[in-house]
Amino acid sequence: MANRGNGRAKIVGTDIEIDITEKKDIVIESHDDDHGHDDNHHKETFITKYIFSIDHKMISKQYLITGLIMGIVGIAMSLLFRLQLAWPEESFGIFDVLLGKWATDGVMDPNVYLALVTIHGTIMVFFVLTAGLSGTFSNLLIPLQIGARDMASGFLNMISYWLFFISSALMIASLFVEAGPAAAGWTIYPPLSALPQAQPGSAAGMTLWLVSMAFFIASSLLAALNYIVTVLNLRTKGMTMTRLPLTVWAFLVTAIIGVVSFPVLLSAALLLIMDRSFGTSFFLSDIFIQGEVLHYQGGSPVLFEHLFWFLGHPEVYIVLLPALGIASEVIATNARKPIFGYRAMVGSILAIAFLSTIVWGHHMFVTGMNPFLGSVFTFTTLLIAIPSAVKAFNYITTIWKGNIQFNPAMLFAIGLVSTFITGGLTGIILGDSALDINLHDTYFVVAHFHLVMGISALYGLFAGVYHWYPRMFGRMMNKTLGYVHFWITAISAYGVFFPMHFIGMAGLPRRYYTNTNFPYFDDVANINVIITLFALLAGAAQIIFLYNFISSMYYGKKAEQNPWKSTTLEWTAPIKHIHGNWPGKIPHVFRWAYDYSKPGSKEDFVPQNVPLKKGEKELQH
Repeated sequence: MANRGNGRAKIVGTDIEIDITEKKDIVIESHDDDHGHDDNHHKETFITKYIFSIDHKMISKQYLITGLIMGIVGIAMSLLFRLQLAWPEESFGIFDVLLGKWATDGVMDPNVYLALVTIHGTIMVFFVLTAGLSGTFSNLLIPLQIGARDMASGFLNMISYWLFFISSALMIASLFVEAGPAAAGWTIYPPLSALPQAQPGSAAGMTLWLVSMAFFIASSLLAALNYIVTVLNLRTKGMTMTRLPLTVWAFLVTAIIGVVSFPVLLSAALLLIMDRSFGTSFFLSDIFIQGEVLHYQGGSPVLFEHLFWFLGHPEVYIVLLPALGIASEVIATNARKPIFGYRAMVGSILAIAFLSTIVWGHHMFVTGMNPFLGSVFTFTTLLIAIPSAVKAFNYITTIWKGNIQFNPAMLFAIGLVSTFITGGLTGIILGDSALDINLHDTYFVVAHFHLVMGISALYGLFAGVYHWYPRMFGRMMNKTLGYVHFWITAISAYGVFFPMHFIGMAGLPRRYYTNTNFPYFDDVANINVIITLFALLAGAAQIIFLYNFISSMYYGKKAEQNPWKSTTLEWTAPIKHIHGNWPGKIPHVFRWAYDYSKPGSKEDFVPQNVPLKKGEKELQH
């Protein structure tokens, strides 16, 4: 109850008195805007801090470490089947140890070869690249770079990580099924995936694959909706859309693509489960198996291909756009120059997102598609090369005449630009229906998508880890080990995938367990040995990275507040783990994210939270 009189207000029962006559502007700050929590404010247990955390910084670390563990599994699988391809029918002790009954006397069983290829593809595309890039860096950077305390919903964020974790655990569990894991390729085309009796891996292994993917899709959708709402609603004062760093733009658009395309894969997976378990025939028609005529009729396996690739092609950009966003940030910071053509970069991200949803048919030129439809998809595929070229051109122009600092993050970002161009050029060849018919399902395709999606995205992941490691763990990674890791990886990656273009043009088909049955391919057998040696070298280089990653947490040099002299907001927050990112007020933004080497400025960078000086113009190239 308040007593008023004489311009004074007194709240009865308290000692608070406010003189309204003298102090006309009473500003009541919201709790949300001014609560820098120290760790004592919320008593956190080990479980609430590290396991069921709702803090976006911790969740990003959870995603990163889970993604790296899955990456170890995925790369190990690729090395196993590369050994098989280089020296077919040879006996290897490692096969005995790791494959057990699937490698009698150390010789790989053909069924497990297919299973390894399938699970390697699934793990690398979904569990390493999608989660390692979007999961880790969207979580870490979106709130910090837009000036928000946390994600729009911390709880949903935690749920999406745990759904992802369950999905990873189920995928790993499928490796231990008696009949073997799914073996229908990562694209799981029916009828191999729809008939439990088609091959060993089509039974329980395939069921686990489908359940795992259902959890993964639920996780991706929850996370994506959270990212979109956070970017649209929680930007700090002054953070307009045109002042957003390109990383945030890339994460936002990636999330939108995910929301559009992932439900389509979910519908395909549900129909496939119904075909497998409930006797429907969405994807099956007139099938004979082991001399028996099955009752299925009326379905179409091509329908599944349409549904799968409607996700499958946008998925390439769900993986690639965050990597390109990270490269934008890293290149601008280390070239000490504003990013060239900011608005063109944003435009190209939006154009790629739109076009990625209308090009899926280029995966299906050999399915008996109407040639007219083939030419439509050729046209849209060639169109997507334009915004991709804009990005490559802008990166090169940003680096041009820059005061370049060649730290490991920068080397990986430049490596990404290189593989993005070389891998992208072969995409133009494969996107042309007349040429693709000759190259489809050969090693040429393997070379193309590994360079553009596998290696480029991994380079983006590595660039991000080296660049934001001080922000995540408060320490620096070892620079020398970073250089060694980069050079061995870069040489080995081209050593693996460059020769594949040539064996692909010679007609060598992919997914074959052994090529020695065909004298036609005798000439290319030696090339497979070279590819495998480079693959083993690339695998060894990742051990250096893992050692650097883990040892730097404990023994790395203590990081200063802003080690790269960067302009974006995440470097203004204290590195120690606090709830709410900034103690006190959230920083306001006065300029765009790329004020490097600005004429008239003493420093060679001006952070976003520094107000404009008198007469200073805000530059937006």
